[in-house]
Amino acid sequence: MASAPALRLVEAPIGAASAVGPDWTDEAVLARTTAIAEGPLSTAATSIDHGDYPLDIMGQLGAAGALGVHLDRHGGRFGLSLAAMQAASRACGATGFLMWCHDVCGLYLEQSGNPALTGAVLDDHLTGRTFGGTALSNPMKAFAGIEPILLRARRVPGGYRVSGMLPWVSHIGPGQYCGAIAGVVGAGEAISHEIMFLLACDRAELRPCPQFSGMEGTSTWGLRLDEYFVGQDDLIADPARPFIGRIRAAFILLQCGMGLGVTEGSLDSMHAVEEPLGHVNQFLHDRPDAIAAELAELRARVIRLAETPFEGATDYLIDVLDARAQVAELALRASQSALLHQGARGYLMSAAPQRRIREAHFVAIVTPAIKHLRWEMARLSQDILPAATGGRA
Repeated sequence: MASAPALRLVEAPIGAASAVGPDWTDEAVLARTTAIAEGPLSTAATSIDHGDYPLDIMGQLGAAGALGVHLDRHGGRFGLSLAAMQAASRACGATGFLMWCHDVCGLYLEQSGNPALTGAVLDDHLTGRTFGGTALSNPMKAFAGIEPILLRARRVPGGYRVSGMLPWVSHIGPGQYCGAIAGVVGAGEAISHEIMFLLACDRAELRPCPQFSGMEGTSTWGLRLDEYFVGQDDLIADPARPFIGRIRAAFILLQCGMGLGVTEGSLDSMHAVEEPLGHVNQFLHDRPDAIAAELAELRARVIRLAETPFEGATDYLIDVLDARAQVAELALRASQSALLHQGARGYLMSAAPQRRIREAHFVAIVTPAIKHLRWEMARLSQDILPAATGGRA
């Protein structure tokens, strides 16, 4: 995925909220986010799909409050964060994904409890003055037993040295950062535990990725570390697994904003051709009214789950995993239906339905992918309902 040079600092646009304050009400944040989505973001969606990295727009979203309201210091308003992400993803799925990357990085910083990460560093991050993503695709799959962990750490005086290669990490670039996890190598080269840390991209080697079929504007790079030093000020969690267990549901739940927005954008494309083509489109499956009803029901379910994003119960996590899978599946169906509703005009490379087909597929494969979600639900369900040990059915 191509990347424009990243900026270290983005100034808030004139007229936008330049400081955190009482104007970050639910109504104000959502109104500003919607205005950005329907204005500059909608205009730039095609160029972002082709590789433009929209840090200027991300800066506007940060100033509007859209990147920080889920944090405890601003009320822990996960529902509002999801609504903002849905509004942006309705116009551009890639930007919605960048918002998720940014949101979870802010979550890591705040939940770390590390004073070096929870002061000015976090304030600049949540207001969109600096930018950072997440490098947890591999660790999340490693914790699920799907693949080995790729970054390895060794203890040294004052901290750790980390080496390894990650094939793709999004929303990073020169002057930026991301949350990462490494396995700590102990006696006999066995991994004793994992650490989580804030990784500064200027101290890493960034390698261009192959061209993907979509989401090219997300500044995704291969990342290589060679004896990268992690000190106390960089640590998010040591050990990392209890920390991930605490934030995992919130991490997954926030992704739902992307899929809900891509679905809503697909509905827009269906409605756009209803007058000229409704007489023949009536014979298609997944008509607008049906998709709209499913979207409303699923969105309400996600918002209810967002009221308790740090709940630790296993049945709650299963509900979150299931909702996330259903969001991805609905986005796939809605985007395909939008293309069928529009016909040839929707098959043009510049057409919104064609782009949303690729965005929806990304929602379905980004970690945790649909298969990963089902894997986890099956494992957790077995823990709740163990197999019978004897007797007759």
